[in-house]
Amino acid sequence: MSVCEKVLSKAKSLHLDECETFFVERKITTIRITDSEIAELKQNQERGLAVRIIHEKRIGSAKTTNFENDIIEKALQSTSLVKPKNFWKSLPFATKFPIVEKTFDKKLAEISGIEASDIAQEMINAAKQQKITTISGSLNIVSENIEIANSNGLNCTDKATYIAGNINADSDYGITPVSGVGAISSRTINNFSAETVGKDAAEMCINSINPESCQSETYSIIFEPYAIGEMLAFVFSSNFNLKTYSEKRSCFVDKLGKNIATENFNLIDDPHHPEGIGSKPFDDEGVPTLPRHLIKSGIFTNTFSDSFYAFKEGTESTGNASRMGSPMGRNAQPIPFPSPHNLRIDGRGETKDEIIKNTKKGLLVGRLWYTYPVNPERGDFSCTARSGIRIIENGIIKNPGKSVRIVHNLTTLLQNVSAIGKDIKNVLQWSSLPCITPSIKVEGVKVIPI
Repeated sequence: MSVCEKVLSKAKSLHLDECETFFVERKITTIRITDSEIAELKQNQERGLAVRIIHEKRIGSAKTTNFENDIIEKALQSTSLVKPKNFWKSLPFATKFPIVEKTFDKKLAEISGIEASDIAQEMINAAKQQKITTISGSLNIVSENIEIANSNGLNCTDKATYIAGNINADSDYGITPVSGVGAISSRTINNFSAETVGKDAAEMCINSINPESCQSETYSIIFEPYAIGEMLAFVFSSNFNLKTYSEKRSCFVDKLGKNIATENFNLIDDPHHPEGIGSKPFDDEGVPTLPRHLIKSGIFTNTFSDSFYAFKEGTESTGNASRMGSPMGRNAQPIPFPSPHNLRIDGRGETKDEIIKNTKKGLLVGRLWYTYPVNPERGDFSCTARSGIRIIENGIIKNPGKSVRIVHNLTTLLQNVSAIGKDIKNVLQWSSLPCITPSIKVEGVKVIPI
Protein backbone atom coordinates (compact mmCIF):
# COMPACT_ATOMS: atom_id res chain seq x y z
CA MET A 1 0.00 0.00 0.00
CA SER A 2 1.43 3.37 -1.05
CA VAL A 3 1.69 6.41 1.23
CA CYS A 4 -1.26 8.01 -0.57
CA GLU A 5 -3.42 4.90 -0.19
CA LYS A 6 -2.71 4.76 3.57
CA VAL A 7 -3.81 8.37 3.99
CA LEU A 8 -6.97 7.82 1.96
CA SER A 9 -7.79 4.77 4.05
CA LYS A 10 -7.53 6.86 7.22
CA ALA A 11 -9.72 9.59 5.70
CA LYS A 12 -12.35 6.99 4.84
CA SER A 13 -12.36 5.67 8.40
CA LEU A 14 -13.06 9.21 9.64
CA HIS A 15 -15.96 9.53 7.16
CA LEU A 16 -14.54 12.67 5.55
CA ASP A 17 -16.39 13.91 2.48
CA GLU A 18 -13.33 14.14 0.23
CA CYS A 19 -9.59 13.70 0.55
CA GLU A 20 -6.74 14.39 -1.89
CA THR A 21 -3.13 13.25 -1.49
CA PHE A 22 -0.13 14.52 -3.43
CA PHE A 23 3.18 12.67 -3.06
CA VAL A 24 6.45 13.76 -4.66
CA GLU A 25 9.92 12.25 -4.56
CA ARG A 26 12.68 14.39 -6.07
CA LYS A 27 16.39 14.22 -6.78
CA ILE A 28 17.96 17.64 -7.33
CA THR A 29 21.47 18.30 -8.60
CA THR A 30 22.62 21.93 -8.40
CA ILE A 31 25.96 23.28 -9.58
CA ARG A 32 26.89 26.89 -8.84
CA ILE A 33 29.46 28.65 -11.02
CA THR A 34 31.38 31.71 -9.81
CA ASP A 35 34.68 33.32 -10.85
CA SER A 36 34.80 31.16 -13.99
CA GLU A 37 34.86 27.86 -12.11
CA ILE A 38 32.59 25.40 -10.37
CA ALA A 39 32.16 26.68 -6.83
CA GLU A 40 29.61 24.23 -5.42
CA LEU A 41 27.96 20.90 -6.22
CA LYS A 42 24.91 19.74 -4.27
CA GLN A 43 22.75 16.67 -4.70
CA ASN A 44 19.61 16.42 -2.56
CA GLN A 45 16.87 13.84 -2.19
CA GLU A 46 13.43 15.13 -1.19
CA ARG A 47 10.19 13.38 -0.29
CA GLY A 48 7.02 15.19 0.57
CA LEU A 49 3.32 14.51 1.11
CA ALA A 50 0.52 17.04 0.89
CA VAL A 51 -3.10 16.43 1.90
CA ARG A 52 -6.20 18.45 1.17
CA ILE A 53 -9.55 17.50 2.69
CA ILE A 54 -13.02 18.85 2.02
CA HIS A 55 -15.50 18.19 4.81
CA GLU A 56 -18.86 19.91 5.07
CA LYS A 57 -17.62 22.28 2.35
CA ARG A 58 -14.71 23.37 4.54
CA ILE A 59 -11.27 22.95 2.98
CA GLY A 60 -8.32 22.00 5.18
CA SER A 61 -4.76 21.03 4.34
CA ALA A 62 -1.43 19.90 5.71
CA LYS A 63 1.94 18.73 4.47
CA THR A 64 4.80 16.69 5.89
CA THR A 65 8.11 15.03 5.20
CA ASN A 66 7.63 12.68 8.17
CA PHE A 67 5.19 10.05 6.95
CA GLU A 68 4.64 8.75 10.48
CA ASN A 69 2.84 11.96 11.40
CA ASP A 70 -0.94 11.91 11.56
CA ILE A 71 -1.39 14.31 8.71
CA ILE A 72 -5.13 13.74 8.32
CA GLU A 73 -5.83 14.99 11.86
CA LYS A 74 -3.77 18.12 11.18
CA ALA A 75 -5.67 18.81 7.96
CA LEU A 76 -8.99 18.23 9.74
CA GLN A 77 -8.03 20.63 12.54
CA SER A 78 -7.34 23.36 9.99
CA THR A 79 -10.94 23.21 8.71
CA SER A 80 -12.14 24.78 11.96
CA LEU A 81 -10.41 28.00 10.92
CA VAL A 82 -12.21 28.44 7.59
CA LYS A 83 -15.72 29.15 6.41
CA PRO A 84 -17.62 26.69 4.20
CA LYS A 85 -17.02 27.12 0.47
CA ASN A 86 -20.53 26.43 -0.73
CA PHE A 87 -19.52 26.76 -4.38
CA TRP A 88 -17.19 23.74 -4.15
CA LYS A 89 -18.27 20.79 -6.35
CA SER A 90 -15.82 17.90 -6.03
CA LEU A 91 -12.29 16.65 -6.55
CA PRO A 92 -11.70 15.12 -10.00
CA PHE A 93 -12.62 11.53 -10.84
CA ALA A 94 -10.55 8.80 -12.51
CA THR A 95 -10.20 9.20 -16.27
CA LYS A 96 -7.80 8.58 -19.16
CA PHE A 97 -4.82 10.86 -19.67
CA PRO A 98 -3.00 11.89 -22.86
CA ILE A 99 0.50 10.68 -23.69
CA VAL A 100 3.07 13.48 -23.67
CA GLU A 101 6.38 12.84 -25.43
CA LYS A 102 9.90 13.63 -24.22
CA THR A 103 9.27 14.50 -20.59
CA PHE A 104 11.44 11.80 -18.99
CA ASP A 105 15.04 10.79 -19.64
CA LYS A 106 16.56 7.83 -17.76
CA LYS A 107 20.04 9.30 -18.28
CA LEU A 108 19.08 12.47 -16.43
CA ALA A 109 17.31 10.52 -13.69
CA GLU A 110 20.47 8.49 -13.04
CA ILE A 111 23.06 11.23 -13.65
CA SER A 112 26.01 11.32 -11.25
CA GLY A 113 27.62 14.38 -9.71
CA ILE A 114 30.73 13.85 -11.85
CA GLU A 115 28.67 13.70 -15.05
CA ALA A 116 26.78 16.87 -14.07
CA SER A 117 30.08 18.62 -13.31
CA ASP A 118 31.37 17.71 -16.76
CA ILE A 119 28.32 19.39 -18.32
CA ALA A 120 28.83 22.52 -16.22
CA GLN A 121 32.51 22.64 -17.12
CA GLU A 122 31.64 22.41 -20.81
CA MET A 123 29.39 25.46 -20.40
CA ILE A 124 32.25 27.35 -18.75
CA ASN A 125 34.81 26.33 -21.38
CA ALA A 126 32.53 27.43 -24.23
CA ALA A 127 32.17 30.88 -22.66
CA LYS A 128 35.91 31.41 -22.17
CA GLN A 129 37.08 33.88 -24.79
CA GLN A 130 39.79 36.55 -24.81
CA LYS A 131 37.52 39.46 -23.93
CA ILE A 132 35.44 37.62 -21.31
CA THR A 133 36.57 38.65 -17.82
CA THR A 134 34.43 36.49 -15.52
CA ILE A 135 31.88 33.72 -15.90
CA SER A 136 29.08 32.81 -13.51
CA GLY A 137 25.92 30.74 -13.70
CA SER A 138 24.32 27.48 -12.67
CA LEU A 139 23.24 24.04 -13.80
CA ASN A 140 20.14 22.41 -12.33
CA ILE A 141 18.99 18.85 -12.96
CA VAL A 142 15.77 17.50 -11.42
CA SER A 143 14.14 14.07 -11.58
CA GLU A 144 10.87 13.36 -9.83
CA ASN A 145 8.15 10.79 -9.22
CA ILE A 146 4.62 12.04 -8.60
CA GLU A 147 1.51 10.31 -7.29
CA ILE A 148 -1.90 11.95 -6.96
CA ALA A 149 -4.78 10.03 -5.42
CA ASN A 150 -8.15 11.04 -4.03
CA SER A 151 -11.26 9.58 -2.46
CA ASN A 152 -13.14 9.72 -5.78
CA GLY A 153 -11.08 6.82 -7.15
CA LEU A 154 -8.45 8.88 -8.97
CA ASN A 155 -4.91 7.56 -8.82
CA CYS A 156 -2.31 8.78 -11.30
CA THR A 157 1.47 8.73 -11.41
CA ASP A 158 4.07 10.56 -13.44
CA LYS A 159 7.85 10.58 -13.65
CA ALA A 160 9.71 13.52 -15.12
CA THR A 161 13.17 14.96 -15.67
CA TYR A 162 14.40 18.50 -16.23
CA ILE A 163 17.71 20.17 -17.02
CA ALA A 164 18.42 23.91 -17.15
CA GLY A 165 21.75 25.67 -17.54
CA ASN A 166 22.61 29.35 -17.68
CA ILE A 167 25.85 31.27 -18.05
CA ASN A 168 26.46 34.97 -17.42
CA ALA A 169 29.59 36.25 -19.18
CA ASP A 170 31.01 39.61 -18.07
CA SER A 171 33.61 41.79 -19.75
CA ASP A 172 35.58 44.81 -18.49
CA TYR A 173 36.96 45.56 -21.95
CA GLY A 174 35.86 48.80 -23.53
CA ILE A 175 34.35 51.96 -22.12
CA THR A 176 31.97 50.29 -19.67
CA PRO A 177 31.42 46.80 -18.20
CA VAL A 178 29.01 44.66 -20.22
CA SER A 179 27.52 41.19 -19.90
CA GLY A 180 25.76 38.48 -21.85
CA VAL A 181 23.55 35.51 -21.02
CA GLY A 182 23.16 32.05 -22.46
CA ALA A 183 20.46 29.67 -21.28
CA ILE A 184 18.91 26.37 -22.34
CA SER A 185 16.27 24.25 -20.61
CA SER A 186 14.88 20.90 -21.71
CA ARG A 187 13.56 17.58 -20.46
CA THR A 188 16.14 15.27 -22.06
CA ILE A 189 19.92 15.33 -22.22
CA ASN A 190 19.94 14.97 -26.02
CA ASN A 191 18.17 18.29 -26.43
CA PHE A 192 20.56 20.15 -24.13
CA SER A 193 23.73 21.74 -25.53
CA ALA A 194 26.18 22.86 -22.86
CA GLU A 195 28.43 24.34 -25.55
CA THR A 196 25.62 26.51 -26.93
CA VAL A 197 24.87 27.91 -23.45
CA GLY A 198 28.44 29.18 -23.08
CA LYS A 199 28.83 30.38 -26.67
CA ASP A 200 25.55 32.34 -26.57
CA ALA A 201 26.61 34.12 -23.36
CA ALA A 202 30.03 35.02 -24.77
CA GLU A 203 28.57 36.20 -28.07
CA MET A 204 26.03 38.50 -26.42
CA CYS A 205 28.69 39.90 -24.10
CA ILE A 206 31.32 40.55 -26.81
CA ASN A 207 28.72 42.09 -29.11
CA SER A 208 27.83 44.52 -26.31
CA ILE A 209 31.35 45.96 -25.88
CA ASN A 210 31.72 49.73 -26.44
CA PRO A 211 28.00 50.51 -26.63
CA GLU A 212 26.65 53.78 -28.00
CA SER A 213 23.86 55.79 -26.42
CA CYS A 214 20.34 55.15 -27.67
CA GLN A 215 18.18 58.19 -28.28
CA SER A 216 15.14 58.90 -26.13
CA GLU A 217 12.63 58.22 -28.87
CA THR A 218 10.42 55.60 -30.48
CA TYR A 219 11.87 52.46 -32.07
CA SER A 220 10.88 49.21 -33.69
CA ILE A 221 12.11 46.70 -31.12
CA ILE A 222 12.94 43.09 -31.85
CA PHE A 223 12.68 41.17 -28.59
CA GLU A 224 14.68 37.95 -28.80
CA PRO A 225 13.27 34.78 -27.12
CA TYR A 226 15.00 35.27 -23.75
CA ALA A 227 13.57 38.81 -23.54
CA ILE A 228 10.02 38.04 -24.71
CA GLY A 229 9.98 35.02 -22.38
CA GLU A 230 10.52 37.37 -19.44
CA MET A 231 7.53 39.46 -20.52
CA LEU A 232 5.36 36.37 -20.98
CA ALA A 233 6.13 35.21 -17.44
CA PHE A 234 5.95 38.51 -15.58
CA VAL A 235 3.54 40.65 -17.62
CA PHE A 236 1.35 38.53 -19.93
CA SER A 237 0.42 35.46 -17.88
CA SER A 238 -1.55 36.90 -14.96
CA ASN A 239 -4.00 38.64 -17.28
CA PHE A 240 -5.34 35.26 -18.49
CA ASN A 241 -5.82 33.82 -15.00
CA LEU A 242 -9.56 33.33 -14.36
CA LYS A 243 -9.09 34.53 -10.78
CA THR A 244 -7.48 37.79 -11.93
CA TYR A 245 -9.99 38.19 -14.75
CA SER A 246 -13.06 37.62 -12.55
CA GLU A 247 -11.72 40.07 -9.97
CA LYS A 248 -11.42 42.66 -12.77
CA ARG A 249 -7.67 43.00 -12.30
CA SER A 250 -6.79 41.91 -15.84
CA CYS A 251 -6.09 44.52 -18.48
CA PHE A 252 -8.35 42.44 -20.78
CA VAL A 253 -11.50 42.62 -18.63
CA ASP A 254 -14.67 42.40 -20.75
CA LYS A 255 -12.63 41.62 -23.85
CA LEU A 256 -13.14 37.85 -23.94
CA GLY A 257 -14.04 36.96 -27.51
CA LYS A 258 -12.75 40.29 -28.78
CA ASN A 259 -9.65 41.37 -30.65
CA ILE A 260 -6.70 42.21 -28.40
CA ALA A 261 -3.74 41.56 -30.71
CA THR A 262 -2.67 41.59 -34.34
CA GLU A 263 -4.26 38.90 -36.51
CA ASN A 264 -1.06 36.86 -36.83
CA PHE A 265 -0.57 36.52 -33.06
CA ASN A 266 -1.36 33.24 -31.29
CA LEU A 267 -0.66 32.58 -27.61
CA ILE A 268 -1.19 29.00 -26.41
CA ASP A 269 -0.91 27.32 -23.05
CA ASP A 270 0.66 24.09 -24.32
CA PRO A 271 1.15 21.30 -21.74
CA HIS A 272 1.86 18.73 -24.47
CA HIS A 273 4.85 20.35 -26.16
CA PRO A 274 7.77 17.89 -26.35
CA GLU A 275 10.67 19.08 -24.18
CA GLY A 276 8.47 21.78 -22.60
CA ILE A 277 9.50 22.41 -18.99
CA GLY A 278 5.84 22.58 -17.96
CA SER A 279 4.62 19.68 -20.13
CA LYS A 280 2.57 17.01 -18.32
CA PRO A 281 -0.39 14.68 -18.98
CA PHE A 282 -2.41 15.88 -15.99
CA ASP A 283 -2.32 18.91 -13.74
CA ASP A 284 -1.52 18.85 -10.04
CA GLU A 285 -5.09 17.92 -9.11
CA GLY A 286 -5.25 15.05 -11.59
CA VAL A 287 -7.29 16.87 -14.26
CA PRO A 288 -6.23 15.96 -17.84
CA THR A 289 -4.26 18.68 -19.59
CA LEU A 290 -5.09 20.06 -23.00
CA PRO A 291 -3.44 22.70 -25.22
CA ARG A 292 -5.60 25.84 -25.20
CA HIS A 293 -5.40 29.07 -27.14
CA LEU A 294 -5.44 32.11 -24.89
CA ILE A 295 -5.18 34.35 -27.96
CA LYS A 296 -6.14 32.92 -31.36
CA SER A 297 -5.59 35.02 -34.48
CA GLY A 298 -5.60 38.09 -32.25
CA ILE A 299 -8.81 37.15 -30.39
CA PHE A 300 -8.87 36.72 -26.60
CA THR A 301 -10.15 33.14 -26.48
CA ASN A 302 -9.66 31.57 -23.04
CA THR A 303 -8.62 32.02 -19.44
CA PHE A 304 -7.01 29.30 -17.32
CA SER A 305 -7.96 27.99 -13.87
CA ASP A 306 -7.76 25.24 -11.28
CA SER A 307 -10.87 23.65 -9.73
CA PHE A 308 -11.30 26.05 -6.79
CA TYR A 309 -11.49 29.27 -8.77
CA ALA A 310 -13.39 27.61 -11.62
CA PHE A 311 -16.09 26.39 -9.21
CA LYS A 312 -16.18 29.83 -7.61
CA GLU A 313 -17.08 31.29 -11.03
CA GLY A 314 -19.55 28.52 -11.87
CA THR A 315 -17.40 26.80 -14.49
CA GLU A 316 -15.03 23.82 -14.80
CA SER A 317 -11.27 23.57 -14.33
CA THR A 318 -9.10 23.97 -17.43
CA GLY A 319 -6.51 21.62 -15.94
CA ASN A 320 -4.17 24.34 -14.69
CA ALA A 321 -3.74 23.48 -11.02
CA SER A 322 -0.08 23.89 -10.13
CA ARG A 323 2.17 22.96 -7.21
CA MET A 324 5.33 24.53 -8.57
CA GLY A 325 8.69 23.36 -7.28
CA SER A 326 12.07 25.04 -7.34
CA PRO A 327 14.14 25.17 -9.46
CA MET A 328 11.82 23.12 -11.72
CA GLY A 329 9.10 20.52 -11.48
CA ARG A 330 6.57 20.06 -8.69
CA ASN A 331 6.49 20.28 -4.91
CA ALA A 332 4.29 18.91 -2.13
CA GLN A 333 2.20 22.02 -1.60
CA PRO A 334 -1.19 21.19 -0.06
CA ILE A 335 -3.16 23.89 -1.91
CA PRO A 336 -2.56 24.23 -5.66
CA PHE A 337 -2.88 27.52 -7.51
CA PRO A 338 -3.80 28.25 -11.14
CA SER A 339 -0.87 28.66 -13.51
CA PRO A 340 -0.13 28.10 -17.22
CA HIS A 341 2.02 25.09 -18.11
CA ASN A 342 4.01 26.35 -21.13
CA LEU A 343 3.12 29.77 -22.53
CA ARG A 344 3.87 29.36 -26.22
CA ILE A 345 3.80 31.92 -29.03
CA ASP A 346 3.32 30.39 -32.47
CA GLY A 347 6.44 30.82 -34.58
CA ARG A 348 6.17 32.16 -38.12
CA GLY A 349 8.19 31.83 -41.32
CA GLU A 350 10.61 34.73 -40.92
CA THR A 351 14.18 34.32 -39.72
CA LYS A 352 15.59 36.82 -37.27
CA ASP A 353 17.97 38.08 -39.97
CA GLU A 354 15.00 38.76 -42.27
CA ILE A 355 13.21 40.69 -39.51
CA ILE A 356 16.35 42.77 -38.92
CA LYS A 357 16.70 43.44 -42.66
CA ASN A 358 13.14 44.80 -42.74
CA THR A 359 13.74 47.17 -39.81
CA LYS A 360 14.55 50.77 -40.68
CA LYS A 361 15.15 52.19 -37.20
CA GLY A 362 15.19 49.76 -34.35
CA LEU A 363 16.78 47.95 -31.46
CA LEU A 364 17.51 44.25 -31.07
CA VAL A 365 17.01 43.37 -27.38
CA GLY A 366 18.37 40.05 -26.14
CA ARG A 367 17.84 40.37 -22.42
CA LEU A 368 15.52 42.16 -19.98
CA TRP A 369 15.85 42.83 -16.27
CA TYR A 370 13.42 44.05 -13.59
CA THR A 371 10.30 43.33 -15.62
CA TYR A 372 7.10 43.97 -13.68
CA PRO A 373 3.58 45.44 -14.02
CA VAL A 374 3.28 49.08 -13.01
CA ASN A 375 -0.48 49.37 -13.34
CA PRO A 376 -1.78 45.82 -13.97
CA GLU A 377 -5.40 46.83 -14.58
CA ARG A 378 -4.32 49.13 -17.39
CA GLY A 379 -1.58 46.84 -18.71
CA ASP A 380 1.29 49.24 -18.01
CA PHE A 381 4.65 47.60 -17.33
CA SER A 382 8.30 48.51 -16.96
CA CYS A 383 11.51 46.68 -17.87
CA THR A 384 15.18 47.44 -18.33
CA ALA A 385 17.50 46.33 -21.13
CA ARG A 386 21.01 46.44 -19.65
CA SER A 387 22.93 44.29 -22.11
CA GLY A 388 22.41 42.46 -25.38
CA ILE A 389 21.20 45.64 -27.13
CA ARG A 390 22.01 46.23 -30.81
CA ILE A 391 21.17 49.39 -32.75
CA ILE A 392 19.60 48.78 -36.18
CA GLU A 393 19.67 51.33 -39.00
CA ASN A 394 18.20 50.63 -42.43
CA GLY A 395 18.18 46.88 -41.93
CA ILE A 396 21.77 46.64 -40.66
CA ILE A 397 23.08 46.19 -37.12
CA LYS A 398 25.34 49.21 -36.66
CA ASN A 399 26.49 49.23 -33.03
CA PRO A 400 25.80 47.83 -29.58
CA GLY A 401 23.53 50.03 -27.48
CA LYS A 402 23.72 51.31 -23.91
CA SER A 403 21.14 50.47 -21.27
CA VAL A 404 17.58 51.71 -21.73
CA ARG A 405 14.37 51.58 -19.74
CA ILE A 406 11.14 50.60 -21.45
CA VAL A 407 7.84 51.72 -19.96
CA HIS A 408 5.08 50.41 -22.18
CA ASN A 409 1.56 48.99 -22.24
CA LEU A 410 0.63 45.36 -22.93
CA THR A 411 -2.61 46.12 -24.77
CA THR A 412 -0.73 48.55 -27.05
CA LEU A 413 2.17 46.15 -27.55
CA LEU A 414 -0.10 43.33 -28.75
CA GLN A 415 -1.76 45.60 -31.31
CA ASN A 416 1.65 46.55 -32.72
CA VAL A 417 3.35 43.19 -33.28
CA SER A 418 4.66 43.52 -36.82
CA ALA A 419 6.74 40.36 -37.17
CA ILE A 420 7.13 36.97 -35.51
CA GLY A 421 10.23 34.87 -36.05
CA LYS A 422 10.77 31.14 -36.22
CA ASP A 423 13.74 30.95 -33.83
CA ILE A 424 11.68 29.19 -31.15
CA LYS A 425 13.34 28.49 -27.80
CA ASN A 426 12.42 27.20 -24.36
CA VAL A 427 12.80 30.08 -21.91
CA LEU A 428 12.85 29.60 -18.15
CA GLN A 429 13.63 32.55 -15.93
CA TRP A 430 14.72 31.65 -12.38
CA SER A 431 11.81 30.02 -10.47
CA SER A 432 9.40 31.38 -13.06
CA LEU A 433 6.93 30.19 -15.67
CA PRO A 434 8.16 28.07 -18.58
CA CYS A 435 7.72 29.75 -21.97
CA ILE A 436 8.28 28.69 -25.57
CA THR A 437 8.73 31.61 -27.92
CA PRO A 438 10.46 33.03 -31.00
CA SER A 439 11.69 36.59 -31.49
CA ILE A 440 8.94 39.22 -31.71
CA LYS A 441 9.10 42.62 -33.41
CA VAL A 442 6.98 45.42 -31.93
CA GLU A 443 6.46 48.87 -33.46
CA GLY A 444 6.28 52.21 -31.70
CA VAL A 445 8.13 51.45 -28.45
CA LYS A 446 9.54 54.43 -26.57
CA VAL A 447 12.85 53.92 -24.78
CA ILE A 448 14.55 56.06 -22.11
CA PRO A 449 18.34 55.98 -21.93
CA ILE A 450 19.75 55.18 -18.48
